[in-house]
Order: sequence, then C-alpha cells, then structure tokens
Amino acid sequence: MRFHWFLPTSGDSRDVVGGGHGVAPGASSQARPATVAYLGQIARSAEQLGFEAVLTPTGAWCEDAWLTTAMLTEVTERLKFLVAFRPGLLSPTLAAQMASTFQRLSQGRVLLNVVTGGESAEQRAYGDFLDKDSRYARTDEFLQVVRALWRGETVTLHGEHVHVEGARLNRVPDPVPEIYFGGSSAAAGPVSARHSDVYLTWGEPPAQVAKKLEWIRGLSAAEGRTQRYGIRLHTISRDTSEEAWAEARRLLRGISDQEIATVQAGLHKSESEGQRRMLALNGGSRDNLEISPNLWAGVGLVRGGAGTALVGSHAEVADRIEEYAALGIDEFILSGYPHLEEAYWFGEGVLPILRARGLWRHPAGDPAPRDAVSVPFAPPALAEPVRSS
Repeated sequence: MRFHWFLPTSGDSRDVVGGGHGVAPGASSQARPATVAYLGQIARSAEQLGFEAVLTPTGAWCEDAWLTTAMLTEVTERLKFLVAFRPGLLSPTLAAQMASTFQRLSQGRVLLNVVTGGESAEQRAYGDFLDKDSRYARTDEFLQVVRALWRGETVTLHGEHVHVEGARLNRVPDPVPEIYFGGSSAAAGPVSARHSDVYLTWGEPPAQVAKKLEWIRGLSAAEGRTQRYGIRLHTISRDTSEEAWAEARRLLRGISDQEIATVQAGLHKSESEGQRRMLALNGGSRDNLEISPNLWAGVGLVRGGAGTALVGSHAEVADRIEEYAALGIDEFILSGYPHLEEAYWFGEGVLPILRARGLWRHPAGDPAPRDAVSVPFAPPALAEPVRSS
C-alpha cells in the first residue's frame, strides 16, 4: 500500500475548512494561513511519518499548486508532490516541459493529478468556455500529446481542441511522472483508461467503490492497459473508537445550520458527477452520517470534493483500509483537521498496525533497531516505587 497526505493550501483549522466544487473562494475561515512555514511543517511531518507524497489541490479557492510545491521541495528530502492542475489552462507542451523540469530539479519527486474541471463558472473565470463533455475530450487530446512528448517524440496534432505543431522537449523526464486521474461521469472513464497510471475515487462505501472499479477495469482492459487504484478520504483516528467519534461530533458542532444550507446550495450547482455522489451520501442533513461502518459523511456538509472520513480506533481504521484494499485499492490519499496533528494520529496510530500486518512499510525502509541508551549520572532504576510515610 502507498499512503499520501494532503497540503491545505487554502488554509487549515481545527474545524472543517470548506472550499472546492461550487463553493466561493474564501467562503470559510482559516485559523492557520497557508504559509510556506506551516505547509513545510506538514510536509516534513508527512515525510517523517512514512507518507509517500502530498496532494496539492487546484482551483480559485487555494494557492497555485505548481508554485507552492516547488518551494516545498527545498524543505523536504524524499517526499513526492502530487500536483493537481487543469489541462485547459495551459498548453500540453508547456505542461510536459514544466513536469519534466520539476522532475529533474526535484530528483524525481513529482506526480501529476489531472483535474478536468467540473465547474463551468470557475472555468470561465480562467477563460475556458467549453462544456463538461468537451473538457474531457480536450483532456484526452492533451494527455495524448503529453505522453508522446515524454516518450521523446516530435508531435503535431490538429485535434478538435488541442493544436500543436512540431512540439518536442529538449529533455524528457526520467522517470516519467505518474498520472493520477479521477472522474465518475461517463465521459471521464475512457480518458482514465487510456492515459492514467492511477484511477482515483472519492471515499464512497465499499460496495459503491467496487462497482466503480469494475467499470474502470473493463474500460482499461478494452484499451489493453492496467492501472492502479486509489481513494481520497479524510481520517479521524484515535486510541479508542469513543474518542474518535467524539472528535467527529466536535467538528459537527462547529458547523452552523446556516453554513450547511449555504454551502449545500452552492454544491448542488456543481456539474461534477463525483460531487453529486458525495451530496447523496450526506443528504444535506446532520442525521445518519455514518453511511457505512466507520465511514462518516459529515465533512461533505460544508466541503466540496472529498466529503467522507474514516472514523474509529486505530485498529478499526486499519480494518477499513484493509477492506478497501481487498477491492483493489492500494493508494490512499488522506487528510484531517488540522492536517498537522491528524497526520501524527494516523501515522503513529494506524500505519504501525498495517506494518505489523505486513501490509505497509516505510518508504525510507524499516528503521534500524534501537540499542539501549546509557544516560550519564542517572540513578539506577528502583525495583519498587518509593512510598512516603
């Protein structure tokens, strides 16, 4: 299994931070601004704990992913950066060149999350006036060019949406960055089947995830390809189940009915099929939010995009991860509020359990066994505690 964390480039908080699909930029308060210093804390902690990469989102509601992650390569050593970007906002030749430069200068630490864009209003703000299906068709042509450039080919394409002539990279990336791609609509599946290395789904109940993976596997097989599969979830993991659910209830208390109503109204305008499925899980209501054992839909009441969390004891969360793994999920992109503290709850609580079960190992290798340390001038340990009379 591979585990990744999330960089909150719109700001962080001890409460749920909104943003994303259908939510206006700046709609939520952020107690911790997205500074390089704070994001660097999260990135270094994720690296130390054993996360392989960090996902950085894209959109008007957060900082630019390319620039932010490029800065953070200087404060980390091994950690990879899963950079989200939208194909319609830059040329495929420039994107291929940027990724190649990033890969070379970071010594192989870039992964790419291709986001087609599910909100026409936001796309228009960036100068993109295609409808949703046309955006997916453009992404298909875009990735066709990028893949060819990374193979060292000279590319000329006069497609329906992408036009390049004599495009070629001076230096191809080595290794070639892996492409992560998500989408639940009929137009999204074939694009993923043709081009992505990892297909991503948001955190739906296992039965729904199984059905989605079956769909994508069939499309990939028709293209003569295989992919890996990943899932995007939040997490609330504690020493006991009671503590974890108490934290979920605390997060819910921090959300007003007016906030829920306002954000839900915006999210219902989304064109994203994945967002529609998230909304169906929470129903816009505080009631019945445990939609599957240890799977809580409360985050999606005020946050666009990934709206579910694994909630429970460390062992229970590990069990649910095993359940998803049995379906074929082997990459987990996780987050939690606040992102710094929750990285430690998961990294020190759940990952050791998965390691003990033989399901995970630290990307840097297993730690060397610790020798006993002699502390100078320390008194010898007492066999019995001293009792005062």
